[in-house]
Amino acid sequence: MILGARGDAAAGFDPRPVLIVTGLIQEARIAAGPGFTVICSSSDPKQLRMMMADFDSSSIRGVISFGVAGGLDPSLRSGDIVIATEVMAGDRRWQSEIALSDELVSSAGLGRQRVVRGGLVGVEQVVAARDSKAALRSETGAAAVDMESHIAADFAAMAKLPFAALRVISDPANRSLPQMVSTAIKPNGDIDLRKVLRGLARHPTSIRSLVSTGIDFNRALRSLRGCRSFVLGAVIGSGSLVAADL
Repeated sequence: MILGARGDAAAGFDPRPVLIVTGLIQEARIAAGPGFTVICSSSDPKQLRMMMADFDSSSIRGVISFGVAGGLDPSLRSGDIVIATEVMAGDRRWQSEIALSDELVSSAGLGRQRVVRGGLVGVEQVVAARDSKAALRSETGAAAVDMESHIAADFAAMAKLPFAALRVISDPANRSLPQMVSTAIKPNGDIDLRKVLRGLARHPTSIRSLVSTGIDFNRALRSLRGCRSFVLGAVIGSGSLVAADL
């Protein structure tokens, strides 16, 4: 799904929108509005790659990966914000645009949320188990994990566009996700509540874990909503997205 919006022209600035890459419909709705074109992948890396392959890179002036993430750094809690220093997947690395990332950090510091810089690792499937998160942390040193940032970063690099990533921790490193959560995403990126309820009926003892996961997720979304305005401010304020620099 793609939500489009025309950027407002400002003196000296490229009027094209910035592409915001998300995985869930809730994230896409938060990001949508003037200045941004939003892609929602439904947390499906294969689908995201197909969408990006058909996307006209000349219609945008930068790329930002925006949404929730799984925590790998044990010190991070749900609602904490990670501004990526780099994105990694396998043996590949993509650096974030320094000027844009600095603007994000500066703008985010105006709020009450905790903001850290750190690496993001991109994966093809949900990393649900606590032990798997710990292993990924040990292997990569990354602060958080998601399924969109590495694809967005690769697209930006190929198109020679500025890239940054802002991700809010949803499930902390010390918490495992219930299996039903990772398999209950609809094609439009929304949560399939019927599938969740069927999972609960089969495994009623998982309700406590599911409730905790829901609380963490809602906290992360509240934090993400607070990020939308300063992402726009950072995009407007960052010299890396001025037309002359592209």
